[in-house]
Amino acid sequence: MVRQECREFLETGIVSPERMRAVDGNARALGVSSLQLMEAAGYALAGFVRSLERGPVLVLCGKGNNGGDGLVAARHLQDMEVTALYLDGEGRTPECTRQLQALAHCPVECTPVRCPEDAVARRRLFEEAGCIVDALLGTGSHGEPREPIRTLVRLASLSPAVKVSADVPTPGLVPDHILAFHRPKVGGSVVAGIGIPLAAEVTVGPGDLALVRKKDPYAHKGAGGEVLVVGGGPYQGAPYLAGLGALRAGADIVRVASPVFEPVPDLIFERLEGRVIAREHLRRLKDLARNADVVVMGNGLGDQSHDVMVELAAACRKAVVDADALRCPLPRAEDTIYTPHAGEFTRAFGREPPGDLVRRARAVKEAAGEEGAVLLKGHVDIISDGRRVRFNRAGSPLMTVGGTGDVLAGVTAALFCQLPAFEAACIAAYANGRAGMAVEARIGGGMLPTDLPDRIPMELYRNEETP
Repeated sequence: MVRQECREFLETGIVSPERMRAVDGNARALGVSSLQLMEAAGYALAGFVRSLERGPVLVLCGKGNNGGDGLVAARHLQDMEVTALYLDGEGRTPECTRQLQALAHCPVECTPVRCPEDAVARRRLFEEAGCIVDALLGTGSHGEPREPIRTLVRLASLSPAVKVSADVPTPGLVPDHILAFHRPKVGGSVVAGIGIPLAAEVTVGPGDLALVRKKDPYAHKGAGGEVLVVGGGPYQGAPYLAGLGALRAGADIVRVASPVFEPVPDLIFERLEGRVIAREHLRRLKDLARNADVVVMGNGLGDQSHDVMVELAAACRKAVVDADALRCPLPRAEDTIYTPHAGEFTRAFGREPPGDLVRRARAVKEAAGEEGAVLLKGHVDIISDGRRVRFNRAGSPLMTVGGTGDVLAGVTAALFCQLPAFEAACIAAYANGRAGMAVEARIGGGMLPTDLPDRIPMELYRNEETP
């Protein structure tokens, strides 16, 4: 359950189409179906149109879920003089089809439009309308509209009717009002709530996985990114766990620069002479870092190499700072993600994270604002970039075993090759947690950190909306 106090972490202002799709997906995973969201949006749209007291009403409906919103609005306005013009043909979403079927049982004139001539033949409807509802194209549309939408837009623009766009205006149409659902997508919108759960916004969920792109069929070696893991010495397995996490999360090339060799043929070993990483290795490490998209540092490092990490980070474009590298002064790349647990957070940021979830989130947000994106690991992970806060509740108590955090650092790095820091950290926490849950379901107890990597790609790339 998400506490009411977590409302302070809701994002405000204009939302991008990508973020709105993620929120919608999270809402569906939490039990609010697309049809429920559509019903709420259409009901709100009908109420707004009714408040204008301008009839007759002409509703222009596309084939997507935006069109479905318009069809719902027409059904809720059936006591008025209402006509719905809907685009006919293939490509209608299942939800939109359901709403069209329901509207057929209402005293609403429903007329298909297949071509520009069909639209022109209904010119009288545009001329006599008191209100025109634009539900033709939603946030997922791109480019200039094609026919017959172009003709519908032209006829609507010539009409003296009050024009209301549902969520976003169709390109080419200048509405008098825009009614946005949940959050505005463009400036000047009036916003209507549609019952999206708070957790769908402030908690990472399967909807966020829509940001993770499967590899292009024509991709070349390296397109998934190159990760360099710098660590090991006192603790030999940690950097290799991070490397396996990075590979399984989609990185194409992963190098491990370490004084200790582990026979993992999937990873490229870059030998560093000696027992610990020292300043004598800096030149080579900087050369390797220049060829890497992201550098992971700190895994299994011990406490004797921190000055090397600080100087190395300054030469990196992107870095994930984990484990033993989380100490003052903090290593800082051009763009940095820090992945501490509570003890490392205290050591790195000079303050102990509070036990209360909301106060803990505020502390993470403050720390991130000073340094970079922070992923505080715990029973509930907290991620912030100093501006936004997200919670991750996916995970398993079996993940208290050592090494699961190293896998997470590698997963974060692989995603960081393709995504901004905050998004990479959020999705990495969720995928790693889901992998732990899957392992627990399979074996019950006694998790090995090496159990996690093989499950990571199934959690990242399946795109199933399950809670």
